[in-house]
Amino acid sequence: MVGRQTHKRAYRFRFYPTPEQEQLLRRTVGCCRKVYNLALEARSTAWTVEHRNVTYVQTSAMLTRWKKTAEYSYMNEVSCVPLQQALRHLQAAFSNFFKQTGDYPKFKAKSHGGSAEYTRSAFKWDAEHNELTLAKMREPLPVRWSRTLPRKTEPSTVTVSLDAAGRWHVSILVEEAIQTLPTRKHAIGIDLGVDSYAVTSDGEIIANPRHYEKLAERLAREQQALSRKTKGSNNRRKAALKVARTYARITDMRRDFLHKLSTRMIRESQTVILEDLNVKDMAKRCAPKPDPHDPNHWLPNGQSRKTGLNRSIMDAGWAQFRRMLEYKAEWYGRQLITIDKYYPSTQICSHCGAKTGPKGMPGLKVRAWTCPDCGTSHDRDLNAARNILAAGLAVSVCKDGRTGTKVSH
Repeated sequence: MVGRQTHKRAYRFRFYPTPEQEQLLRRTVGCCRKVYNLALEARSTAWTVEHRNVTYVQTSAMLTRWKKTAEYSYMNEVSCVPLQQALRHLQAAFSNFFKQTGDYPKFKAKSHGGSAEYTRSAFKWDAEHNELTLAKMREPLPVRWSRTLPRKTEPSTVTVSLDAAGRWHVSILVEEAIQTLPTRKHAIGIDLGVDSYAVTSDGEIIANPRHYEKLAERLAREQQALSRKTKGSNNRRKAALKVARTYARITDMRRDFLHKLSTRMIRESQTVILEDLNVKDMAKRCAPKPDPHDPNHWLPNGQSRKTGLNRSIMDAGWAQFRRMLEYKAEWYGRQLITIDKYYPSTQICSHCGAKTGPKGMPGLKVRAWTCPDCGTSHDRDLNAARNILAAGLAVSVCKDGRTGTKVSH
């Protein structure tokens, strides 16, 4: 049934600030980074030395004291709202760490860019003329409005970000009534891999675009040029910016591919089923070993065997693809099912159900095999996709929580 549901949705745009705006924004982003790092150091030290927990309220009081000192008096030159939001983000990072849904918070580096979040009291929004003016600014941001924002909506937060390539973006969070898609009877299982990016239970093979490999040679040249530059020089900063822009290009290509693929999967199927892959563990297992004298570890061209596979796993962006499927399924009234990561999808014959043993890691060893029980010939990935589909449909019907399966509506 087609209807409308209200969801929070962020619209991201590129903008080109004036020199005066860029100076203020760089100062704001730098202050947010400094506040985050100071609070993280204070909380870590308090726990390590005194076994004392520091709360968000206490770090907020610390911020007030820091701004009164001569060393950090420059923090008074920017809006206080982004600084408070930086402390809230640190609190959220610690909460995720204690819930075991995230890693321990890390210090923010200047070379990675940065961001500043403004709540409703720290910006002005003119819906009639599409003008966004941040606190401490006289003129609206020169935003390139590549998409139309929903009518009669007021942004709740605005996040300004600077990436390592020197590009400015603004993300505007609004509440939008999104129309759900018409219900379909089609369900699909997806087996993610490295050789092919994905194979579906319908037999479709989605080629792996290998975005990193397309720009690997240019990136290698730029990194070599960077290594020859003197540390701290302007030429080194220029070379580092070239490297960052190439990485940004790879990221943009990957994001574009994943958005198009995830949108198509959600539009064509009512139920999408994936394996709950442990990407971090797979990448670690494929990382190069430290022994440089192992002759089986190196390819003829001098490249590490596992480095190539590890790089391909990280370049694929499986976790990002899953996140896109999750929120798009929620938006458009679809169902996303993730089956347990220990489910032996490659070991089971999809025709007779016989378990035939391990077939090696994705991209290695057996690519096609014949079931010894029923004699059916299988392509490894297609067979896995069909098993994923069957397991996901069984869980959605039986509601069996013992497998650790997650179902998103």
